[in-house]
Amino acid sequence: MKDFMFVFRGPTPEDLKMSPEESQASMEKWFGWINQLQQKGRYKGGDPLMPGGKTIQGKKPVVTDGPFAEGKELVGGYFILSAESLEEATELAMGFPDFEIQGSVEIREIMKIPMHP
Repeated sequence: MKDFMFVFRGPTPEDLKMSPEESQASMEKWFGWINQLQQKGRYKGGDPLMPGGKTIQGKKPVVTDGPFAEGKELVGGYFILSAESLEEATELAMGFPDFEIQGSVEIREIMKIPMHP
């Protein structure tokens, strides 16, 4: 079994303009998906990320505001899951509730590096 990280991206909360009822319905879809992954023994953990943050980059590091991947697309959270293969991880990602609001999932296998004592 291999471990994979799902990185979730999507519109900013301001762009969504959801009503409280729509927000609640969205959360129920998320909880349902997490429950399905747990029942399959695949879900290992994950969390949403707070909006805001900093990015540091460059040979002479430059700090900029925002955790935005592209434009105003927000990196909103992550899961760690176990799967037999990238293909199975991809199939598990198909339950992502935010596809309907133009969200996306990046699926990456986690590299195992032996630690030195």
